Amino acid sequence: MKPDAADMPEFTPRQNAVLEQALRLLVEGGEKALTTSGLARAANCSKESLYKWFGDREGLLAAMIAYQASKVRTHERPGERLTVDVLRDHLELFARDLLAVLAGDVSLALNRLAIGQSSREGSKLGKLLLEHGRRQIDRRAMALIEQGKRAGLLRFDNADSAYHTLYGLIVSDLHVRMLLGEPGLKDNARQAERAVDAFLTLHGTQKQSADALGAFAGR
Repeated sequence: MKPDAADMPEFTPRQNAVLEQALRLLVEGGEKALTTSGLARAANCSKESLYKWFGDREGLLAAMIAYQASKVRTHERPGERLTVDVLRDHLELFARDLLAVLAGDVSLALNRLAIGQSSREGSKLGKLLLEHGRRQIDRRAMALIEQGKRAGLLRFDNADSAYHTLYGLIVSDLHVRMLLGEPGLKDNARQAERAVDAFLTLHGTQKQSADALGAFAGR
């Protein structure tokens, strides 16, 4: 399974370091702190390099969001045969990463900023978050569950609907509560495990159940 290359940011280690500095500036100082001059100083690079790598301010914001979204993994391995255990591992990895990213200071700062700008004419941050953040994550996760269906481990009529069931089971109302100031979960792994268990109960096939029983009996 390979996600569309357009969905995956391809940054060099140096560019990743610059994006980390940009995200730090945003979290610590808000949108006003994220200037080309300030980022060049913080990242110890030239403004010319920033323009070359990311283009204008909108391009920089898009790159920051895509870089942040890339931290939510589905962990594909070339030539890997998808079994029930492998599928569960990938789904739980995705769920843990998603919860960790959504609960992080960076995601919360970006989302709060986008919400604050939502009524402002010409504001593009919300659109950038959807295009380069949420939809990038959605496409990779849907590719995983579609592979699960092809392997005979999952059943559903509509991949988008099945994925949003998974997303809802993982996140529930947690993100809204965190945006309002409530602390994140203390145990993302347990929440991820419960969400994946519920998803496989809803969308798992008899083959998935048989494989799971066989794996359990062989322990």
